[in-house]
Amino acid sequence: MKFVHSTVLFLTFALISCGNDNGNEPQGGGGSSSSGKNITISSSSDCSNLSAEAQQITVNVLCDGDWSISSDSQWLTHFPSGGVKNSASDVKVNIAKNDGFESRTGILTVKSGQSSKQLSVTQKAAAKIELSTSSIIFGGQESESTITVNSNTTWRAYSEESWCKATPSNGGAGLTTVTVKVDANDSSSERQATLYIEADGLVVPVAISQLNDEITVPEGYTLVWHDEFNEGTSLNSDWTYEVQKSGWVNNELQNYVKNPIDGKNTVEINNGFLNINCFKANDGKIYSGRVYAMAKSGWTYGYIEARINLPSGKGTWPAFWMMPVNFKSWPDDGEMDIMEEVGVVPNEVSSSLHARGHYHVENTQVTAARKLPGAEGSFHVYAMEWTPEVITTFVDGQPLLTYRNDGSGDRNWPYHTPFYVILNLAWGGDWGGMNGVDESALPVTMLVDYVRVFQKQ
Repeated sequence: MKFVHSTVLFLTFALISCGNDNGNEPQGGGGSSSSGKNITISSSSDCSNLSAEAQQITVNVLCDGDWSISSDSQWLTHFPSGGVKNSASDVKVNIAKNDGFESRTGILTVKSGQSSKQLSVTQKAAAKIELSTSSIIFGGQESESTITVNSNTTWRAYSEESWCKATPSNGGAGLTTVTVKVDANDSSSERQATLYIEADGLVVPVAISQLNDEITVPEGYTLVWHDEFNEGTSLNSDWTYEVQKSGWVNNELQNYVKNPIDGKNTVEINNGFLNINCFKANDGKIYSGRVYAMAKSGWTYGYIEARINLPSGKGTWPAFWMMPVNFKSWPDDGEMDIMEEVGVVPNEVSSSLHARGHYHVENTQVTAARKLPGAEGSFHVYAMEWTPEVITTFVDGQPLLTYRNDGSGDRNWPYHTPFYVILNLAWGGDWGGMNGVDESALPVTMLVDYVRVFQKQ
């Protein structure tokens, strides 16, 4: 589990074990004439009540023989390293800052001949909070998610926004699962909140974002189909799943499946989002999802849009695109790629059209690309307006690609028959894997907030 780390000084104190005498009587001959049996150690500080910051304490040593002092811990150093008999000496003990998760104890040992005495030095750890995530994104409906809090002391969780709540609202040392709940967002815009996890003055924030479900209808259009992914955990009957082995198209490495693998779903609905998951299973194979909306009927012309959060990682190849219902051959029957992106070229989104008169094999492809900061890791709206005269794609409302019907027929404009929507997350392949793949990026997820289709009436 990946954690977020934060530290603050923790000023609570522990008990001391000070002056543990390990035998003051000499053990027979062999000691020097200056060895003694009476060792006294005193400190200017309570050695068990030390806070986590770097500090120096003074230890006074008096012995009736010459003596030396040593430490069993690298974080506990001292000067000088010894003294002479019957002369009280101050030893400066330097204690490093404790950046660990737990308190620690070191031992100073004063020896004179075969006699010794120990001083136990205990330093508390700074308060620490480790979180399984630093941010959560919710869909517009009432929903919940969880985070894991790992702390070495007591803590509390709170938000200043009434629509965002955490349960439990406090906890102690160890691991705790916290459920974060949000009310439905009935506003016309996305909203933000911060969940604070606080312990002894340390405050660790969790950024909470909630999208809105308000449907904005383009001028002159009517909503004819949509899926907001707000109900259930699996897709409804409007959708069909692709099932294919790796290498099926574009030399891609993933296997498309419908059923769970190792108990994991490649396609699922969670917290108001469609999740398309790509992962490596116990059999060593890569699995992912590819789904079709209204594949048997599709739509002819319209305004088609989706709000999508793209994954990151060398090898990812997410796409939002359309293919003809009555497909017979490629590229003759056409293909409309509303959005594609590959992790090897992060945050660069593109749109493309494929037909006999324009496709990449002949270097006549119709493509437009744009850098989009935050395409990986945050939601953006990708859309296409498709009319008998022109096709225009959009990114967050801004035009990306424009292609006009030149009237020459199907070679350049096969885009006059029903097409259906496709969402998929490929791994590797001719484009996604053009510079290899990095399996350490797995698992990854493509999040889709909604898909909407509008048509002129």
